[in-house]
Amino acid sequence: MREDLRPYWLKKRYLDFRRWYAEYFLRPECISLGPHHNIMKPWYVHLSGGSIQIGRCFTAIGEPGNRVEVGVWGREAGAGRVVIGDCCLMSPGSRLSASDEIVLGDGVMLANGAYVTDSDWHMIYDRMTRDGPTPVHIGNNVWLGDHSTVLKGVTIGDNSVVAARAVVTRDVPANVVVAGSPAKVVKELDPDRGFKTRMDYFEDPVGLETFFDAVDCEVLKKNSFWSWLWSVLYPPSRLP
Repeated sequence: MREDLRPYWLKKRYLDFRRWYAEYFLRPECISLGPHHNIMKPWYVHLSGGSIQIGRCFTAIGEPGNRVEVGVWGREAGAGRVVIGDCCLMSPGSRLSASDEIVLGDGVMLANGAYVTDSDWHMIYDRMTRDGPTPVHIGNNVWLGDHSTVLKGVTIGDNSVVAARAVVTRDVPANVVVAGSPAKVVKELDPDRGFKTRMDYFEDPVGLETFFDAVDCEVLKKNSFWSWLWSVLYPPSRLP
């Protein structure tokens, strides 16, 4: 991980701009967007369809070649919805595509390229007709692994993990790990051990923001604007 050469005030201005962008461009695309969101590179996060509800402490990480996408394409005007609970994470390239309903519980994590949809979108023989959508419900503290896929009609129980590249075609009970295509239970988790969740991490979001601001202030205080600018104009200067 490269050293951040920005001076503190410059990083602060960048974070302010990032939040302004999310508030100005993304909030109007939602019914609700909860407080304390952390949307990284929000210009690479695409929300569409209008019927989108997002809880507090939402984290999304957009990248140029891996946009985060949340879309609602109802079968008629005003139909369909996506509900994202508190403290959820959407990594680069993750997507939610809803015809009728996708609901994510609190603390759900979508790894790079994870995809959730409630519809096949087209029938096999009649490509102009949408196949019957069936809602998808994902429980609290569920982890969808790298490039996993959750298909229509699936309910996933609390705390379960979907392994990388798995394709989930049927319901998943709570407290298990599923893998494969189609996904099958490969491990049972012990809920008595307890889980450290994103809800725990964001228990005090204001205190967390204050902490990281203090860290930035301390770590970046010696950086100068001109040294940072030179590193941007002449990248070889960053080499040891």
